[in-house]
Amino acid sequence: MQYIYLHGFASSPNSNKARYIEQRFAENKINLIIPDLNNNDFSHLTITRQVKQVTAYFDNAELPVTLIGSSLGGLTAAHLGEKHPVVQRLVLLAPAFGFLSHWLPKLGEEKIQRWEKEKYLMVYHYREEREVPLSYDFLTDANQYSEDGLQRSIPTLILHGKNDEVIPIEASRDFAGQRPWVKLVELDSDHSLGNVFPQIWREIHSFCQFEV
Repeated sequence: MQYIYLHGFASSPNSNKARYIEQRFAENKINLIIPDLNNNDFSHLTITRQVKQVTAYFDNAELPVTLIGSSLGGLTAAHLGEKHPVVQRLVLLAPAFGFLSHWLPKLGEEKIQRWEKEKYLMVYHYREEREVPLSYDFLTDANQYSEDGLQRSIPTLILHGKNDEVIPIEASRDFAGQRPWVKLVELDSDHSLGNVFPQIWREIHSFCQFEV
């Protein structure tokens, strides 16, 4: 099995969550691939670009793939799993289902209109620790990606905080409720899941059936 971790929006492979999970994999002598989805150009990020970037790891793949995705990386992982049979397991951490419907109202109509007119929106990037411009193409591209079409029966574990302030847990409840192959674990945490890393690892370890 090949394992690939997809970090979240405006994050990086150096996030606390990515590093923690990578260390646990290393302790189990399992390689975890963590591509940088910023791809040296966060300003022109799109979900489609992320999909294409990760798909390159599937070319001539000799092993099945487990994708672990956080937030927007979780949404990307779900769409990759839908289209690529080589993906045989999904672990989604606070996946960004319906994220436009949650994010855009927080921006407000005036800011969205200005984004469309000026072509770029300043977004805080956690690795850069500063605001970085993001192209309006991100929004138009994201409109193509709806979880309604995610119907492939692929073993899926979702870990979501009950106090998530970015993507309400109802998004994962709705998704799991319509798909019997999805297991949802609700955690006492927020979107970062920062206080439940050990529990996350226990769930991943059990779901992936690692040998002890």
